[in-house]
Amino acid sequence: MRLAGKVAVVTGAGSGIGRATALAFAAEGARVAACDIDADRVAALGRELGPGALLVERVDVSDRAQMAAFAAAVHARAPAADVIVNNAGVACGGDFVDISLDDWDWLLGVNLRGVVHGCHFFVPKLIERGAGGHVINVSSVFGLYAPPKHTPYVASKFAVLGFSRSLRAELAPHRIGVTAICPGMIATSIVDDSRAAGKIAQLKPRIAELFRRKGAHPDTVARAILDAVHRNPAIRPVGRDAWMLWALNRVSPSAVTRLGTAMTRRFTAGE
Repeated sequence: MRLAGKVAVVTGAGSGIGRATALAFAAEGARVAACDIDADRVAALGRELGPGALLVERVDVSDRAQMAAFAAAVHARAPAADVIVNNAGVACGGDFVDISLDDWDWLLGVNLRGVVHGCHFFVPKLIERGAGGHVINVSSVFGLYAPPKHTPYVASKFAVLGFSRSLRAELAPHRIGVTAICPGMIATSIVDDSRAAGKIAQLKPRIAELFRRKGAHPDTVARAILDAVHRNPAIRPVGRDAWMLWALNRVSPSAVTRLGTAMTRRFTAGE
């Protein structure tokens, strides 16, 4: 797909992967419809996008009515989006017994329902137009393996991966590709913005600093997303850690489980 003049929708675009992706699409000549729940970040992104912005709004992707209104505003400006990037995501860590149901509702609302809403309100217009397109759903390396102390996040990202694979088969006859992006450790604010329960809450600043120092730059994921739009893989790991776990999982899932548990223990050392 040549992106010049195309319409790209990006959720969670105020920072991190979403911001880098929105700017990358704009640099390719696409018109970007971006949203984020943080009003200040939305305003800053709008200034950065400049003429590349089709629409930039504050939207809570977990809210059905807000996503319906956002999609309607996009479709008032363009018959259909060409690329949909469901990126908005949050994290929650801690022992399962310490995590509240309110935290489960918050995380699944953004990470899973946000993806469903993005597809529900934008894909029908793609099908109706009949010119193909692409859907990018951001899962995670935690959609490839399941470490402990992250049960809500793991559940949401495994769900996004499975949802994407099913939707991919369904939309293929319409020439609409679907790719699940599975980033590893990326230097974003997701840990800073996360909720943490129990003893792991005390370790949140140290883990956030580790992500800032060791994580790959968000531009790495943005480039992978652009490449996925061109190549249409079903699953695209991003980062050395993600590729390693992806490859190992295909050979020995039990080894991935052991490795994932060991990595989690390292991150939560001192707990």
